[in-house]
Amino acid sequence: MDGQIVRRYLRQPSSSEDRKDSNNVYAKDVSLDEIRKAHDTVRKDLPEYTMDEIVKHNAPSSGIWVTYGVGVYDITSFVPKHPGSDKVMLAAGGAIDPFWHIFQQHNTKEVLTLLESYRIGNLRADDVIGTKDLHDPWSGEPKRHPILKPATLKPYNAEPPASVLVDSFLTPNEFFYVRNHLPVPEVDIKSYELEMENEKTGKSKTIRFADLLKYRKHTVTATIMCGGNRRSEMMEVKPIKGLPWGPSAVGNAQWSGARLCDVLRDMGVREGDEEGHVQFEGLDTDPTSTPYGASIPLAKAMDPRGDVLLAYEMNGQPLNRDHGYPVRVIVPGVVGSRNVKWLGKIIVSRAESGSHWQQNDYKSFSPSTDWDTVDFKTAPAIQNMPVTSAICTPASGETVKVEGGYVTVRGYAWSGGGSEIVRVDLTADGGKTWTVAKLDESEKGTGPGRHWSWSLWTAKIPVPAGQKGPIEIVSKAVDSNYNSQPESFANIWNLRGVVGNAYSRVKVNVSK
Repeated sequence: MDGQIVRRYLRQPSSSEDRKDSNNVYAKDVSLDEIRKAHDTVRKDLPEYTMDEIVKHNAPSSGIWVTYGVGVYDITSFVPKHPGSDKVMLAAGGAIDPFWHIFQQHNTKEVLTLLESYRIGNLRADDVIGTKDLHDPWSGEPKRHPILKPATLKPYNAEPPASVLVDSFLTPNEFFYVRNHLPVPEVDIKSYELEMENEKTGKSKTIRFADLLKYRKHTVTATIMCGGNRRSEMMEVKPIKGLPWGPSAVGNAQWSGARLCDVLRDMGVREGDEEGHVQFEGLDTDPTSTPYGASIPLAKAMDPRGDVLLAYEMNGQPLNRDHGYPVRVIVPGVVGSRNVKWLGKIIVSRAESGSHWQQNDYKSFSPSTDWDTVDFKTAPAIQNMPVTSAICTPASGETVKVEGGYVTVRGYAWSGGGSEIVRVDLTADGGKTWTVAKLDESEKGTGPGRHWSWSLWTAKIPVPAGQKGPIEIVSKAVDSNYNSQPESFANIWNLRGVVGNAYSRVKVNVSK
């Protein structure tokens, strides 16, 4: 495959201005395998470079070059626009193959086409990294239940069918959605150690799993929701780079473990000493041994009413590997990304976590902000999640039976920050009339501001006699602060596709 054919396959943009639209320039009839071949094909129309030459181009001042397959790419102009620019710079002047071997969401027609548009040369054959030279970081992944529907396999990210969620107030461990950013680490509990550091006092220590068991065991029932839950609905407004989550990247469980505030007191932190943050690092790492990381405000961590746990049990069972074995953080009411799994280190600091996932991800922006104008430093990291609801059954496209003039609808509702769900409203006539759902199961909580669990609900929606064809059923939840869901995803669209909490809508066909 020569350069002319490669360019025809990829329809390479001829200028930097064209590259802005390169997401849309790849030929629709070209397979992913054919596009991959371009990166393993020597371009006879381009010069050859050695790795010794490429390594000199590792900063904006010298140009940022990377290699992938046999290709050499100048991505200097692209790096500032990439949400993971800090991760990209780790590969500057070198190969991105090891990174993309882990971050396999890049192996798409869209991304590979964009990369090829920045190609400037070929890598000398002796310097090319072969797939056989790369350790397979996914070889030790755990088995998963087949009911889970993967959005990606490497890393593994999957959710159950929405109808499963309303079958039980506590989501079975095997059916709980899985959100992994990196390969699942294999942890030996006999040698497990949790590092603790208080930057304010300079105190540090290491505790073992047996030490954690010495603390009084607390149990909290709490819902965890991925920040990208329902992103697929937001994608219907405009394309978004991210996993196409449906409404099931959420689950509710009983979590048991030591309270974080109790453990931090032994590190010299006191209630009232609330200025600062608690950083968490996981044992899951990227090719540079950088761990997944996140942080929460120290005030949340130290408040006994915040119910933050260092959890080692889920629904009365030891955590399984996908859910953080042997220890994870549970931060009730807060976005799932702060509930760090496979906990390896805790740092009490004056600063937020500096990790990519705290600084350059899980933040929301105006619908008019795009990748050319976004500045992640201007937005706060998501903590408490907004009020939301989702219709779990029936599903869009189903044919439903009208019984006694009604259609039965079931779903969940939840609000972050400990707010209680007080009402769920549904309509099937465009908002002319609304039906209030019956809240079937809700956690009573342990006081105001400590309602950490979802509410499952059922509604019987009236359908006019003689109704034929499709109808759209809509739900919206209201919490104890009288916050309600926005009507449209168009008004809350954001380039990361997070905090998607617009009205839930399903279109169904009715039968008598």
